[in-house]
Amino acid sequence: MSKSGGKGGSGARQLKTRVKSARGRSNSSTRWLQRQLNDPYVKRAHDEGWRSRAAFKLIEIDDKQNLLKPGMRIVDLGCAPGGWLQVAAKRTGSTPDDPHIVGIDYLEMEPVPGCIILHKDFTEDDAPQMLIDALGGHKADLVLSDMAAPTTGHKATDHLRIIALVELAADFAIQILKPGGTFVAKVFQGGTEHELLAELKRSFATTAHIKPPASRKDSAESYLIAKGFKG
Repeated sequence: MSKSGGKGGSGARQLKTRVKSARGRSNSSTRWLQRQLNDPYVKRAHDEGWRSRAAFKLIEIDDKQNLLKPGMRIVDLGCAPGGWLQVAAKRTGSTPDDPHIVGIDYLEMEPVPGCIILHKDFTEDDAPQMLIDALGGHKADLVLSDMAAPTTGHKATDHLRIIALVELAADFAIQILKPGGTFVAKVFQGGTEHELLAELKRSFATTAHIKPPASRKDSAESYLIAKGFKG
């Protein structure tokens, strides 16, 4: 996105890229492509070497919450394409010689230096133990989840899928976090059920919701931050 105009002109105006509908491309795909081309975070991610614009969500969350610290052991659930892994590795100093970050996703992805990546669906029964083994039996300081269930277009069904994923991630976090640890999970409007939130409040010292600036304004997503795991 660029700006033009100045004193004596018509003022600053935004120049947006318009995408023409192509044969075989749906209207929704055209809108998505136009949004991507005009998204400043997409350009920044490309310019700064991040794998996705989602990297800025974790950067902004961390700048406010001070979550990432040197030497932390971290699990990233739903890690593809690797933007959050990149941020976590950089801010904690995880290296290929001493990796202390483990990511998991059913999508294949390129390696991220300083991270162990499991090509696996987190919802499968043996996935939690695989993550524990990858951490060398150590407890984690931080569990991140940017997972989102594939949508069906049926609101009630999609809501239940979202809840199920967040609950699964929370159960895993409670299992693997060390005392004082933190859990961060993507949720959607109406996506944090009272029962789940009550459980997290019993297990953590504080809970809060945050919507980082990089999260699109028209998106219902926000992030649940649960700090101070009681063990």
